[in-house]
Amino acid sequence: MSEITQEQVAHLANLARIALTPQEIESLTSELGSIVDNVAKVSEVATPDVPATSHPIPLQNVYRDDEPGVTLTTEQALAGAPDHDGSRFRVTAILGEEQ
Repeated sequence: MSEITQEQVAHLANLARIALTPQEIESLTSELGSIVDNVAKVSEVATPDVPATSHPIPLQNVYRDDEPGVTLTTEQALAGAPDHDGSRFRVTAILGEEQ
């Protein structure tokens, strides 16, 4: 199994602001290790003569003209907001927090 540690999982959870119990950290450590191992196995069998595939069938974008439609007024958009200053949503600042 790959060397994914519980400390790495706890660190990633902290960065993602996800609260995990010790049991969840232990479980995710094992699961992430298995995922890394399986990706490594696939990489071993991938050869240069096999083209990379993101989808089993070809996809194509379907474009349409971008035409303006009916939109909400500022008042309508802010009507359900928990906090606003009359013209913008007001949210808690998260930049600059210590890690």
